[in-house]
Amino acid sequence: MSLIGLYEKATPKNITWKERLMFAKELGFDFVEISVDETDERLSRLNWTKEERWEVRQAIQETGIPLLSMCLSGHRRYPFGSPDEAVRQKALDIMQAAIDLASDLGIRTIQLAGYDVYYTEKSVATREQFIHQLKQAVQMAAAKGVVLAIEIMDDPFMSSITKFNQIKAQIPSPYLQVYPDLGNLSAWPENNPALELEQGIESIVQVHLKDTLAVTPTFEGKFKNVDFGAGCVDFRGLLMTLKRLEYNGPFVVEMWSETLDEPIPAIEAAKDFLWPMLKEAGYIND
Repeated sequence: MSLIGLYEKATPKNITWKERLMFAKELGFDFVEISVDETDERLSRLNWTKEERWEVRQAIQETGIPLLSMCLSGHRRYPFGSPDEAVRQKALDIMQAAIDLASDLGIRTIQLAGYDVYYTEKSVATREQFIHQLKQAVQMAAAKGVVLAIEIMDDPFMSSITKFNQIKAQIPSPYLQVYPDLGNLSAWPENNPALELEQGIESIVQVHLKDTLAVTPTFEGKFKNVDFGAGCVDFRGLLMTLKRLEYNGPFVVEMWSETLDEPIPAIEAAKDFLWPMLKEAGYIND
């Protein structure tokens, strides 16, 4: 059976870590994926004191719900591919701090956002800078035994596992892997999602469960806050594909219900949709 985690941004925002882990546990999840996004508030977690880190570790011990993975999207603001050397250095500083935090909290996988740059123009140079920085990041992660996993994104730069494999071929390290998001993978019309999973199975360490609306010639797609079952993802088929490929790693249900007055009904609706297919594919018992 696989572990099924809940993304932190599905949980109420202003609660303690012990409360958050208990929230996930009571809803039947096995772990929580912590978010370190581009906001000052969540980036500040990289500077948690020893006491703050110990408090989180205590919450993990008391609840039995670990933080297995970190969604590190802070590089959207400070991208590896930036033409600005100061920004690239900031990106590496963030990377080292995230690796140190992961090591302290028992986090095994850091999900990296697959952007060369996000807010500025892409070029051959931004791709080169991204690869150069990523090589350094992988060496930093290897030194602490933490795996970096690039997410398949809502962005053309890393919109498929095929594109990840092109990067992986240049950085052949066991500490660089891929983190497919079934929604993002399915939204790009040029992708055959099942074939993409087949081509990347040796590198897949974790999978996001999220629905999306597909990109079309007249629509840029919708990559967040699409109700499960309302989008383009063939969850049943892709879960069956993963099972045939003998993927047994963790899944994370990715939602942004922290902004809701009452997130539990939304999470329960997601479970009602996903759990029967996870059970059918042989990933959970009930």
